Amino acid sequence: MVLICRICSGCGPGYRSPLDAMKGPREQIVYLPCIYRNTGIMKPDYLATVDVDPQSPTYCQVIHRLPMPNLRDELHHSGWNACSSCFGDASKKRNRLILPSLISSRVYVVDVGTNPRAPQIHKVVEPVDLYWKCGLANPHTSHCLASGQIMISCLGDPCGIGKGGFILLDGETFEVVSNWEQPGEAAPFGYDFWYQPRHNVMISTEWGAPKALADGFNPAHLKEGHYGRSLHVWDWTTHKKLQTIDLGEEGAIPLEVRFLHDPSASEGYVGCALQGTVFRFYKTPEGDWAAERVITVPSKKVKGWILPEMSSLITDILISLDDNFLYFSNWLHGDIRQYDITDRRKPRLVGQVFLGGSLVSDGPVRVLEDPENQPQPPPRVIKGRHVYGGPQMLQLSLDGRRLYVTTSLYSGWDKQFYPDMVKMGSVMMQIDVNTVSGGLSVNENFLVDFGQEPDGPVLAHEVRYPGGDCTSDIWL
Repeated sequence: MVLICRICSGCGPGYRSPLDAMKGPREQIVYLPCIYRNTGIMKPDYLATVDVDPQSPTYCQVIHRLPMPNLRDELHHSGWNACSSCFGDASKKRNRLILPSLISSRVYVVDVGTNPRAPQIHKVVEPVDLYWKCGLANPHTSHCLASGQIMISCLGDPCGIGKGGFILLDGETFEVVSNWEQPGEAAPFGYDFWYQPRHNVMISTEWGAPKALADGFNPAHLKEGHYGRSLHVWDWTTHKKLQTIDLGEEGAIPLEVRFLHDPSASEGYVGCALQGTVFRFYKTPEGDWAAERVITVPSKKVKGWILPEMSSLITDILISLDDNFLYFSNWLHGDIRQYDITDRRKPRLVGQVFLGGSLVSDGPVRVLEDPENQPQPPPRVIKGRHVYGGPQMLQLSLDGRRLYVTTSLYSGWDKQFYPDMVKMGSVMMQIDVNTVSGGLSVNENFLVDFGQEPDGPVLAHEVRYPGGDCTSDIWL
């Protein structure tokens, strides 16, 4: 069984509302982009299909691999050709997975409708189309639009300089149409975005200039202005940039941005990597937008590491479909946290679990001072497999009870911070979630070991379900 819409027949893709989505069927398979970076022989990235059905004989196994036709793409995030923003349009089907390549700037369109358990490449959008038609490169986040088009954010221009613009693909032919933003309106940097049509707004975030990211993180690049620290507010109708909200040093490198799923909501959250902070952004009574810091994970003073202090490095956040819980990963510290956000301005920590990271008790790092007074966690071993790296990409089941976690961030940073993970391969884990009072616990019977792939260890990144998930669907 493949996860598809069962709310009604002929309604188009997706679900009528977030609460309807929570009643959808359990995920049976998931898709993950995988890349080779620990080999002297160049191999193409591929899309892995993983069986996550506990009743299946191939549970926790990669059941299909779709190699790309090129090398060094750096498959990263993915999206859909259609989602719940197209609900009610029977002509639309969620049958194509959009796979942007962060380094090569290609965009692969994958047919996941004909045979969901064995996807095939439908079309390749070549980098030259992004360069010549839009003056953009390094595509990242993909969202479908109610118009039927597909919108993809980009990190830079063809020269590797920061440039936060957006490309539009035709939803039928997948040809590059044009830029979404008006001429001259591109942001200094790009990364993620989320739109909320009822408030006629889109908000985008900033990572850094592609040239600065290529060889790992260099603190000097912060002072040189190669990393972002702002949110950009866009008029959804006119495509003009209305505001830039400077989050300051404590908001440096704002990555994943999430509006609440309720389409009438005028607020959401963004995780800021460098200082381990989460900001709430919101519409003010005057009609403009503002942001306030609502969570801080304090840095720890350490020895045996590259710097005297270690930030948590929040790298992914998501919100449950009922808008009750916020989750985020601390890639360096090694933990995932769950917050009750029913009081939007005062998130309350209700769950935490450690999954590797740089602070494990058998590693070289020693904590000298910790404002949270937490002991260094023991190494995480699941089904006999030592977990190298830290928790990174997150995906929550529609009902909110299962949180999937992978450990790879981006190959340039993986090599720098977790060389053992690059050597041994990443993993996918599953966390059981208490959706009533909060709480996280590791499912000790679930592990997908990407160190045991047929052609050698790989780095697996973002998780997608065929029927949509908590970070790809937007309601109108």
